[in-house]
Amino acid sequence: MKLEVDYVSGKTRIFGIVGHPIEQVRSPEMFTASFENRKADAILLPFHVLPDDFDRVVPALMLMPNLDGLIFTIPFKQRAMALADVIGPNATIVGAINALARQAGGGWTGEIFDGIGCVEGFRQQGITFAGKRVMLIGAGGAGSAIGVAVAHEGPASIRLFDPDSARATDLMDKIKRVDPAIVVDYAEPDCDGIDILLNASPVGMLDDSRMPISVERFDPKLVVFDAIVKPEMTPLLQLASKSGCTFIQGRQMMYGQISKMTDHFGIPAPH
Repeated sequence: MKLEVDYVSGKTRIFGIVGHPIEQVRSPEMFTASFENRKADAILLPFHVLPDDFDRVVPALMLMPNLDGLIFTIPFKQRAMALADVIGPNATIVGAINALARQAGGGWTGEIFDGIGCVEGFRQQGITFAGKRVMLIGAGGAGSAIGVAVAHEGPASIRLFDPDSARATDLMDKIKRVDPAIVVDYAEPDCDGIDILLNASPVGMLDDSRMPISVERFDPKLVVFDAIVKPEMTPLLQLASKSGCTFIQGRQMMYGQISKMTDHFGIPAPH
């Protein structure tokens, strides 16, 4: 029988993920592993906060001196904006945050990393968005964050599609706020004249065998990304693989997001 463990002590720095519900999250396992990989004495815990209690509970948690950061998931990404003293450039445009970090000099900085994780996944594959022609399918929460983050990378154009045209129009406006020089238009999913195809819609998730775009084969020069994590090889990515395309999985975006959020929390990467 163990009398003690070696992964937590009174010196351990605390981080938390706030959501309702909370049982489904994988952040505690994945972020704590990231902290361990960076040789940090830190742990991330799940905090189940009811919506009616959010404004009372979360500010009280932030008073704890050994709490260094919070992650926000459903349904709190927009409400958490009010807790930040400083808001990052992506969150300013998107209107939501999913990470809040305590700053050394006091105060808290908030940013949204859904789209930043996508960009980081591409960077780790040596692929840049600068000057590229992009097709983005899906303008919901993930699609909006991805569109704004990609816009910060200087693509030549972004073509958008979402069944909700008002949602797509809102994202088009956000992209223009980031960089008015980007050519932005609304169109049905199409790969003609496109360098990078991004799927941020739920089409193809789990047992959904549908494709978010109607095509039998891709040009092998096309780079294809799917934000869906499960399955890892969605119908879209399976076709990309068969077509000889470079493709990036949702899991790579997730790992990129974890890396960038850990940076945001002030935990240095190993040398």
